[in-house]
Amino acid sequence: MPSGSRPNILWISFEDTGPYYGCYEDPIARTPNVDRFASQGCRWTNCFSTSGVCAPARSAIITGMYPISIGTHHMRTTHVHPTTPEIPTPYSAVVPHYVKCFTEYLRAAGYYCTNNSKTDYQFESPLTAWDDQGDEAHWRNRPDSNQPFFAVFNLMRSHESGVWLEKRTLSEFDADAIQPPPYLPNTPKVREAMARMYTLITHNDSEFGAILNQLREDGLAENTYVFNWSDHGPLPRGKRWPYDAGIHVPLIVRGPELTPGQVREELVSTVDLGPTVLSLAGVEIPRHIQGRAFLGNQTQTPRNYVFASRDRHDVSYDMVRAVRDGRYKYIRNYRPDLPYLSWIPYRNRHPIMQELWRLYLENALDEVQSVFFQTPRPVEELYDTEVDPHEIRNLASAPGMRKELERFRKVLDTWLVDVGDMGRISEDEMVRTWYPEGVQPETAPVICVPICASNPGIDEAPEGGLFEGPILVQLHCATQGASIAYTFDEGDNPAWLLYSEPLHLVTAGEYVLKIRAIRIGYHESREVQARFVIQ
Repeated sequence: MPSGSRPNILWISFEDTGPYYGCYEDPIARTPNVDRFASQGCRWTNCFSTSGVCAPARSAIITGMYPISIGTHHMRTTHVHPTTPEIPTPYSAVVPHYVKCFTEYLRAAGYYCTNNSKTDYQFESPLTAWDDQGDEAHWRNRPDSNQPFFAVFNLMRSHESGVWLEKRTLSEFDADAIQPPPYLPNTPKVREAMARMYTLITHNDSEFGAILNQLREDGLAENTYVFNWSDHGPLPRGKRWPYDAGIHVPLIVRGPELTPGQVREELVSTVDLGPTVLSLAGVEIPRHIQGRAFLGNQTQTPRNYVFASRDRHDVSYDMVRAVRDGRYKYIRNYRPDLPYLSWIPYRNRHPIMQELWRLYLENALDEVQSVFFQTPRPVEELYDTEVDPHEIRNLASAPGMRKELERFRKVLDTWLVDVGDMGRISEDEMVRTWYPEGVQPETAPVICVPICASNPGIDEAPEGGLFEGPILVQLHCATQGASIAYTFDEGDNPAWLLYSEPLHLVTAGEYVLKIRAIRIGYHESREVQARFVIQ
């Protein structure tokens, strides 16, 4: 990388994907592009998500904050189910006023930030988060080809819904060659669903290769850090749960100064992805961010533990907290009175889940497969993942594990205090504090304040005015935590820029300024237009 140049950064995520790659020694996977990419970069063997489901997990990724710390822990906030109107949805989570999408820090530092196309943050993606957001978003759309970029592509073919029978995904794998994990029944229906899962990952691999080819065609591969990761795992007892099948995800990074083919075993959490990007970009990481950079000039000491949570999923409440080190996993069930398998209609559309229910009714599940149907749940679960990678032998009551149990209790308690667990209050109460009387707050409109010889920044100019140049225009929003976007473009689809310093109007002429403000979780402000004429 040339001295003084800033690297580009590219994320290519796979939806709902555990480490089902050839480079992770999966004997079934066909992922030639990912495997080749891994040989060119670093592969982490111990990367874990903060949640076993997408929206809470993605809220942590975009903010660098744990979901339980900022109120984004319930899945989801935007859907309403007709049989449960009492749940306080829809709402957009109002995160603490100092919390931003980390891309704003990149944009303020001069990066062009683009997302294609999923957001799913538990709050509406603010106008200020991205330069380019949507199905056509691409680094190629930046107005200056020399501008450094942070680009995200979310490959969604591998979403769990792709294996539903009604989707009619055609399997490209021999289902009979697949060996399900021991907690799932080894039946044709289960194997066929897993074959479709592998097929969808293979389709993602092809898309992944195509994006890397575009990067190479543009002559950008040498100066770009490329990340491949997933938000969580895909299968029943994986997705929505803090077992490794739900939170153990692939992480591969290729880029300048990284050793090709290196395998790294230190613990990494997906909450660390955002601050790591800031570190690589040379942008100072705000101290409130809870994730830890694992690359770049702000790399922190490796983690001793990773943490995960589970709360409401669709119509059913739960509360589970988990912590893991390099070997042991500790899970605390706050509602042991609830069954593992509460009513989640969306989950029950999965053919493997339907097979589990069928065999349970026929009393045809073995002892391991039946654990997920037991009532009540244990208050605590402790697993030795080295000897029990599928987490099926709970050691919480084993006499020889008392010391480890006490250690993990203390670690989890300390973390919950440090991050502030909003799961301790009801969702109703939480939403009432955000939406007084059930009304979503609105961001205050932006005020324009000219600074020049005739106005030293005392009086506002809501509609602009005539001024002797040069002048500065300071933009102000009274809503605490709001970010401001502005544009001088005309037309219906202007490019909105992030406001980070007063605007310099130097050249004589007319400037029509459009301005909006947004705080995460609030309605966007009304648009303000001001016309400045500089003599």
